[in-house]
Amino acid sequence: MQEHDRLPLSDYHEYPEEEMLERSKNYYEDIRRRHSIRDFSDRSVPREIIDNCIRAAGTAPSGANHQPWHFTVIGDPEIKKQVRERAEEEERKFYDERKAGSEWLEALAPLGTDASKPFLEHAPWLIAIFLQRRGGIESGMDNKNYYVRESVGIATGFLIQALHNAGLVTLTHTPNPMSFLSEICERPGSDRPYILLVTGYPTKDATIPHHSTIKKPLSDIVSYL
Repeated sequence: MQEHDRLPLSDYHEYPEEEMLERSKNYYEDIRRRHSIRDFSDRSVPREIIDNCIRAAGTAPSGANHQPWHFTVIGDPEIKKQVRERAEEEERKFYDERKAGSEWLEALAPLGTDASKPFLEHAPWLIAIFLQRRGGIESGMDNKNYYVRESVGIATGFLIQALHNAGLVTLTHTPNPMSFLSEICERPGSDRPYILLVTGYPTKDATIPHHSTIKKPLSDIVSYL
């Protein structure tokens, strides 16, 4: 093994197997309550909660530990309006002009989605997640980043779970193309928009599509060798 600076693993906690089993069951029961929501309340959420969740996302593993992500948090109503207008412009091409193609649109039909995205203005926070092709472990570095999409995908998963754990709901929104986000968020050319994560509280009458509750059984998603 190549020589490198090392620290003792001092913050690991081991649990008895019985407790491990209980914790794993409890985690599953909690995370299965997470749903993608499109009915957002305009009820405010303190910025400190969002900051803590983004801190959690920033602990995700990444290629060479370069942490190739950036989170632009949008709460300004005028900027949210801009995001909605630009997103719906692309979505109309996707749905109304059938840019997506019939197979994709048929796959989306059970979810009831369309070109209208009012939640982009209703939700208190939009988090534009960018992947960075260049950077490094310290601010201002200009090195090549590695496993960028994989790293940002893991960090996004951490963020979604952190927001759920805090008591908020989320929606992963991916208008195609998303280049307008780089313009609105004033990100450099080496950054690429990855996901627009909508978060806040659900409305009192929020619903979810039945289709979204259908999950593959364990036997379909795992094999042991």
